[in-house]
Amino acid sequence: MKHLLLGLAATTALATPGWAEMLDLEKDQLTFGFIKLTDMAPLAVAYEQGFFDDEGLFVTLEAQANWKVLLDGVIDGTLDGAHMLAGQPLAATMGYGTEAHIITPFSMDLNGNGITVSNDVWAEMKPNIPLDAEGKVQHPISASALAPVVERFRSEGKPFNMGMVFPVSTHNYELRYWLAAGGLHPGFYSPDNITGQIGADVFLSVTPPPQMPATLEAGTINGYCVGEPWNQQAVFKGIGVPVVTDYELWKNNPEKVFGITAEFAEENPNTTKAVVKALIRAAMWLDENDNANRAEAVKILSRPDYVGADEEVIAASMTGTFEYEKGDKRSVPDFNVFFRYNATYPFYSDAVWYLTQMRRWGQISEAKPDSWYDEVAKSVYKPEIYLEAAKLLVEEGLADAADFPWDSDGYKTPTPAEDVIDGIGYDGRAPNAYLDSLPIGLKGEQIVVGTEVKG
Repeated sequence: MKHLLLGLAATTALATPGWAEMLDLEKDQLTFGFIKLTDMAPLAVAYEQGFFDDEGLFVTLEAQANWKVLLDGVIDGTLDGAHMLAGQPLAATMGYGTEAHIITPFSMDLNGNGITVSNDVWAEMKPNIPLDAEGKVQHPISASALAPVVERFRSEGKPFNMGMVFPVSTHNYELRYWLAAGGLHPGFYSPDNITGQIGADVFLSVTPPPQMPATLEAGTINGYCVGEPWNQQAVFKGIGVPVVTDYELWKNNPEKVFGITAEFAEENPNTTKAVVKALIRAAMWLDENDNANRAEAVKILSRPDYVGADEEVIAASMTGTFEYEKGDKRSVPDFNVFFRYNATYPFYSDAVWYLTQMRRWGQISEAKPDSWYDEVAKSVYKPEIYLEAAKLLVEEGLADAADFPWDSDGYKTPTPAEDVIDGIGYDGRAPNAYLDSLPIGLKGEQIVVGTEVKG
């Protein structure tokens, strides 16, 4: 595991506009973890562009083997913080799996994931998909096009297997959302059965992100949902076809977060603000001037210490395009969003969406009132820390006040139906009404008992 060690930090605090003014840091030597995915970019950029250095922070970035190892490292203090799945701080704080109070003062990005199927599955799906006026496959592609393939597998007594990266990952919930929107059941969890495969038409299992293409090529899985560059890698290797991006599933949906323990934030408030300041600057750099810095970011991320994929593969999605079937490259300028649309602000409504999906599929086994969703969201997502850091950047002349939602109550304007693949809108203030509106999944007082839904 390689370490990236910062050089000397600036020794004097400069209040001149355009310079970061150093806080009185409680801790200045920090180690952060990440998984080799494109959306770890804010950490790499904050390091490489000297934004951590400007805050007086000596930072080491360490790639982690998988999401569990990463979470355990943050909990046991081996890591001071990490690039995390948005569901991880929520699940840990609720005690689903490993129990610990993890918070997030910074959301790392929007969008960035895709769902890929094998070439054989694609060949069967394609005749079920309408064509557009140019004779190209029409996007977004519904999972209903996959249903006949799944039915054939069932008739032959074979499971249809797909990979996702972790039980509380965005990828698990996005893959489930896509399948359910197309009439395919992805299965329930219960307190006694945590496979998530109760009553499933499609069987989902965990595969680490960098291993997705090889696992698909080996035939162990028939498709997967993962972040970049591992969908584009399947295209470049000629082993699979991405059929839908999460931008098409839910326009500008929340993705990763930066996670730390609540204890770390309480003991190191100035250090926490300094870290958030550096990450905000990195996110701004990634999106500024219509993504003008993305080519440089691709070069950074291609290094073995970060993502370690070929520049061409990373650039295929990060520079504003996305390639589906080989040769079918389309413009998707918002496939990766790091700062615009308030991407870095940790909205309570984003947290609530993840909680609704945990409830929908049985990871939250019993019904909860709307107030519970709000309380859990507020215990984990910390926009107040974010805004304190943003205020300092504005005062230092390093950010524009107009770029931050100072008056937000933490809830986004409801997502309109047209921005979601199944035509069902989302309002974070009404989680139970939202759950009731989804045709597949637990509702009201329903629980999973054995292999049946009761209630």
